[in-house]
Parts: sequence; C-alpha cells; structure tokens
Amino acid sequence: MESTLQTVVFYFLAAFIIMMSIMTVTTQRIVRSATYLLFVLFGTAGIYFLLGYTFLGSVQVIVYAGGVVVLYVFSILLTSGESDRAERLKRSRLLTGLFTVIIGAAIVLFVVLKHKFLQTGNLLPQEISIHSIGHALLSSDKYGYVLPFEAVSILLLACIVGGIMIARKR
Repeated sequence: MESTLQTVVFYFLAAFIIMMSIMTVTTQRIVRSATYLLFVLFGTAGIYFLLGYTFLGSVQVIVYAGGVVVLYVFSILLTSGESDRAERLKRSRLLTGLFTVIIGAAIVLFVVLKHKFLQTGNLLPQEISIHSIGHALLSSDKYGYVLPFEAVSILLLACIVGGIMIARKR
C-alpha cells in the first residue's frame, strides 16, 4: 500500500513540476514567471523528500526556493521598466525553438534506446550524518568544497552590492 501511495504522490509531483515549468516559460508577466519557478523548485524539493533525501530537500528549499527566487524577484523589480510584460514571440522563432526541441528529444530518445545501461545490483541505502556532510562541504581536502563555497559567497556578495547600486541610482 505504501509503494502505491508513493507512486501516486510521485506522479502528482511530476505533473505539478511539468505544469509549472510550462507556465514559467509561457507566461507574459515576469513576476508570475518567477512565482511559477518557485513552485517548480518546491515540487523538486517534494520529490527529494519523497525519495528520502532530507538533506537535499532542505537545501533545495533553503537555497534555491528561498534565496535564488528572492534574488530573482528583487532583481526583476529593481531593473524592470514601465512594463513587466515580455515581448511577443515571433512565429519564426517559435518554429525554430519547436524544431530544436524535436531534434533534441529525438537525439535523447536515440541515445536512451541504443545505449546498453549497466544493471544495478541490490544497492543498500546508507545514511550519512549531517556532521560528515558538513565536514565534506567545509574541508580543504581533495574532495572538499571550500573553494566553490567561497566563490559562490563572493558571487552573492557582488549581486547584493550590484542591487544596492541599482537601487541607489533610483
């Protein structure tokens, strides 16, 4: 019974993510597009939680849904002009985009059908403690993430300073 409920919840979240993704790229209003992107990121976090990846789900909600979307909304509101409507898409660009999507889907389908994937054995899930994740993120070992962590912090600091400069000009 539990696997059936998990399957139903998974398909619901997948349909929700697909629907919100389509609405993100097709809406005319930019702020609504950022809101739909927020829903996509929450749906992705829901799939992580459903699969038992609580740390990834928490990071998805805190970092992406919390920080990045707020940054998008502030940058949209600070830099938008008189209108927050997107430009009308020309028919030639629409057909070019549709053609590109069809070709890309055909290539992906060809690779998936022709590739001989390795069989996975009975992999047992291993629970990793938050302490070991924190040590891996902030260690300076070979597989540590101190340098990317610092690079992202400098990038976010530059975004904050840029936002303040744009807001100060107004």
